Amino acid sequence: MRKLMLALGAVSLALPAAMTLPTEKAEARKHHRYKEWRGRDGRTYCRKSNGTTGLILGGAGGALLGRAVDTDGDRTTGTLLGAAAGALVGKAVDSKRTCR
Repeated sequence: MRKLMLALGAVSLALPAAMTLPTEKAEARKHHRYKEWRGRDGRTYCRKSNGTTGLILGGAGGALLGRAVDTDGDRTTGTLLGAAAGALVGKAVDSKRTCR
């Protein structure tokens, strides 16, 4: 009975998400986020992430990984070094250009 209830709960959560159909306006908005456009001055512009999300998530993940790797003492050093390295890597990954 428990498995049946879990399966029904999973289906009830997944079904509404699968039933939504993208509208033409929503598709245009989605593709506009990562497209290039020409400005009034004739130059080509591209939307680019500033890397904040990658910085935060990379720092948190790096801190957890650094804490797990550093097993000696109070593990502060591993946590801080992991957070710094993770933040740098996360920012670099997140701030890549999304269009050519």
